Order: sequence, then C-alpha cells, then structure tokens
Amino acid sequence: MSVREVIVPLKALPAPRDTLARPLRDLRISVMDRCNFRCPYCMPRETYNEKYRFLGSHERLSFDEIVRLARLFVQLGVRKLRLTGGEPLLRANLADLIGDLTAIPGVEDVALTTNGVLLARYASELKAAGLKRITVSLDSLDRDVFARMSGGFGGVDEVLDGIEHARRAELAPIKINAVVQRGVNDHTILDLLERFRGTGVIVRFIEYMDVGNRNHWRSELVVPSAELAAQIGRRWPLVGLEPEYRGEVARRYAFADGQGEVGFISSVSQPFCGDCSRVRMSSDGVVYTCLFATHGTSLRDALRGGASDDQLLEIIRALWLKRTDRYSEQRAALRNAAHDERKVEMFYIGG
Repeated sequence: MSVREVIVPLKALPAPRDTLARPLRDLRISVMDRCNFRCPYCMPRETYNEKYRFLGSHERLSFDEIVRLARLFVQLGVRKLRLTGGEPLLRANLADLIGDLTAIPGVEDVALTTNGVLLARYASELKAAGLKRITVSLDSLDRDVFARMSGGFGGVDEVLDGIEHARRAELAPIKINAVVQRGVNDHTILDLLERFRGTGVIVRFIEYMDVGNRNHWRSELVVPSAELAAQIGRRWPLVGLEPEYRGEVARRYAFADGQGEVGFISSVSQPFCGDCSRVRMSSDGVVYTCLFATHGTSLRDALRGGASDDQLLEIIRALWLKRTDRYSEQRAALRNAAHDERKVEMFYIGG
C-alpha cells in the first residue's frame, strides 16, 4: 500500500491542536541564515566570523518552495506569516516573495522583522508588494551601547532612517523590539521610549532569553518586565490594555497621557507557553515547534524527494498533534537536567 493511499484526504483533516489543545495559527519563516550584525546574544562574532560556514543558496528553500509550504500551513489553520532571519532583507528580491505570500487565500497578516539597516532602501518596495507591518530590532539609541549589542556593525542613524522610511511608506504599526540586559542597556530604556512616544511607533521590551547555546545567558542578566514597567511608570504613568487576540505575546500598556503604548515580552518571568500557537521554519526548510527546540523536522527533504501536498500536510499535521513544548514554563528544571541536547540557534529560525 502506498503512502498516498493511507493519507486522509485534505478536506477530512480537522485543524490540528497539540497535546495542550493549542491551535496552529502563526508561521515564522526564516528566509536567510546570514546577518549583517553580530549581536552577542544571537550571533557572537567569535563564533560567526569569516570561517563560519553559512548555508549555500541551493540549501535554502526557493521562493516557490516557501510559498508551497506556506499554503499547506494555511490549510491547517495558520493565519499570520512573519518573515525573519538572520536578516531577511539580505535575501535578494524579497518583495517578490511577499507578493506571493500575501496572495494566498486565508492569510490575514504578513509581517517582517529586521534590524533596520537596509530598511530605508526597501521600505517602499515592501509596502508595494503587500507587506502590512514591520518590526525593527533596536536595543538602544546610545551609540556605544548599540555598537556593543550589534557587535560593532551598523549604526543607530541608519536604523532610525529605516524606521522613518517605513513610516513614510505607511508600514503600520511599526514596532521596536529591544532586548534588555542588566548592566548593558537597561539604563537607556527611557531614552528609547522618549524618542518614539507620540509617533505611533510602539516600543516593546523583551526579557533576555536563553535562546541557543552561545549567548552565555545567566538569570541575573534578566531585567524582569515588572521592574521595567515600574521604572517607566514613575516617569510616565501607564494603563493596562486588554490583549488584542488570544496568544498575544506582549503585555500592552498605554501611556496615561495618550502618547501611545509600550509592550513587554516576558518569556522568563511570565511565560506564555499556554497560548503559544507559533511554528518556525528555517531557511533550509526545517520546522521547529518551539523557539527553544532541540530537534526539528525537515520539510525540504520530503519536498525535494517528491512528496505530494497530501503527504506534506500529514507530516505537518502529525508534528503539531504530538507537540508538547512549554520550555519557558519548565526552564529551571530543563536547564538543570543532565542532558547534552543543544537548542537551535536563534539566527537560524528567527526570534
């Protein structure tokens, strides 16, 4: 009996829920494993230097392959797509991919995460292709701190120029993601907020996470979101906002004076695993069901091996049905466990 004969037809496949009854709603697609930054918490320069071997172009999924797989994920319930990297704007002709993804029936939102250095060049093109909104990683406006956290690549002015071009192109909302590390950039958060308050740009502070294996994470470097919120509230009173949808990762607060909002992503101090509906796909087509995963499943091998859409759908569906991930809720126990499993690196699957 062939594989095709035992696969349930697509129309009979219900939208899968994992072992904790979490639906599949969000697909994060890494289009590039390379980056033009060397952030110590993601791609430290001592490891990712001129001797490091990144993927070759033939190893990455083509745009046609990405679109084909995205269509299948949408058939299983995905409604939001986010393009990540590495740095996604290093992928040539990215606007063509965005145009194809936004045309998939059932896709409600296509977004992009970037470090912003190339954004001034591409913002209008991305908008014309159908991109709705953008997230820019910017850890500090202080030039020395920025240089330390970017590995000495790029500059604050380039990122700010990219954000301004995104604003003019009406990519909205624009969100700023800042990873906060104690003793590194926590003293600059108010300056970052002051720069964007009243502009419509939303700043979100992310607790420093133990993603990957090379960022020398220690719990004492984490600044809990509650501490940041208290510090900000003393300067600008905050009012809590209701989530816009189930599974929203950021806890949102409005400035009481009406000058916008701020968000906090608190994976360490306030885990949100229980509502996680995200799956991640690397640029070479390996699917991971958690940001902190140690193993993935290659769809590229199946796809290039001649698998049909029904066969690929069954692989994805089966993967989600057996999903148990809740690393952030189990962080202490898992970090203390005696095992040698290494987590996937963040640059490889996006944040």
